[in-house]
Amino acid sequence: MSHKKFSWMTLSFVLVLVLALTACGGGVAETEDVEPADVTEATEAPEATEAPLAEGDQVEVFSWWTGGGEAAGLEAMIEVFAVEYPDIEFVNAAVAGGAGTNARAVLATRLQAGDPPDSWQGHAGQELIGTYVAANQLEPLNFLYEQEGWLEVMPETLIPLISQDGNIYSVPVNIHRANVLWYNPAILEANGIAVPTTLDEWFAAMDVLQGTDVIPLALGEQWTVMHLYETVMLASLGPDAYNGLWDGTTAWDSAEVLAALEDFERILAYTNADSSSLTWQDAAQLVVNGDAAFNVMGDWAEGYFRELGMEPNVDYGWAAVPGTGGTFQFLSDSFVLPVSAPHRDASIAWLTTAGSRAGQEAFNPVKGSICARTDCDPALFGVYLQSAMDDWASNIVVGSLTHGVVANDSWKVEIDNALGVFLAERNIEGFQAALTAACSSSGPCP
Repeated sequence: MSHKKFSWMTLSFVLVLVLALTACGGGVAETEDVEPADVTEATEAPEATEAPLAEGDQVEVFSWWTGGGEAAGLEAMIEVFAVEYPDIEFVNAAVAGGAGTNARAVLATRLQAGDPPDSWQGHAGQELIGTYVAANQLEPLNFLYEQEGWLEVMPETLIPLISQDGNIYSVPVNIHRANVLWYNPAILEANGIAVPTTLDEWFAAMDVLQGTDVIPLALGEQWTVMHLYETVMLASLGPDAYNGLWDGTTAWDSAEVLAALEDFERILAYTNADSSSLTWQDAAQLVVNGDAAFNVMGDWAEGYFRELGMEPNVDYGWAAVPGTGGTFQFLSDSFVLPVSAPHRDASIAWLTTAGSRAGQEAFNPVKGSICARTDCDPALFGVYLQSAMDDWASNIVVGSLTHGVVANDSWKVEIDNALGVFLAERNIEGFQAALTAACSSSGPCP
């Protein structure tokens, strides 16, 4: 996430050009659902060298964590790394803006120039598999998983999403939830509104607030609109039909998708007129400041609220986005080992810290996420994150579009372009037609 504003239409063109040059595959790649024992045997990747690292070595790590709890979480993990590897200089190459889109555009330019960082942040799922793995830009990490025993402590749900043909390509550091409704408890109580659990209840609650000095639903720049869009599609379609959007079993030109898009269009009518000029932090802060009743954002918002000194269940409350109860729409931040990393051993050292219990226990409570590992101490986490741990263990799990799980880059760019046109023109039929065309162009649709 980021606190700087960003022009998506400009970047969409850049990403499409870069993707064309790198010849990344279209559509959702099929990842092999391998058993852990199979994964460790699938690669011949070289192991880390046994020789000690030379004093003065460095590792350049590329991410988009530049503000709020995310930057603080990264700093906490860097501190663990500094203790474990005191002779390696950590070079923080974070780039702000657009939920990582600015950073990834810069990264694409560097990769085209043959100038990769030593490691970079990416989202588990098609963002990595359908983009960088497809372009042969990443080394497999099976040797590191075997060396560190990570297959025993990483969720089985994650391994297929970060694997291709039996090879594992990234180290997940966390689990985030996308479908979170943040609300201001005092505003709801003052207006006699119960926390909504269905779309109809949500519409009714926001109807009560229309015409008051309270914004019903706070919204930010365009990537946050896509984030809202994917949660509404999940709420309207349900998890099975939502998953079908990404594997070709739900038709984008169907009546049920049109109904979901109409729900999304209706929800936009409750949002602030200045949304395009606000960051996600700006929009979230409207809730805790008492200027807005609701905001839909991932649970990194909770890290931001705590950074502001806000108290859970007093200054802010949370629930699944109405209509999505019992479903956990997830994403996972990961780090990778690029082919021809300038400081390969130092990169492996960073990945070792990123996947370690110490690194993840330092990072996640501050970041506002739960560990990718299953053995972290729940007592280190606040009341919200403990509830997220419970839901992750018990809910139906689906992937996020905005944050890289379900669609590769070229498909996501086409969806984002269609969304931008829709926001300007508000033509729902044209929006559906563009989404249908995008699935045919870059997804699994015929």
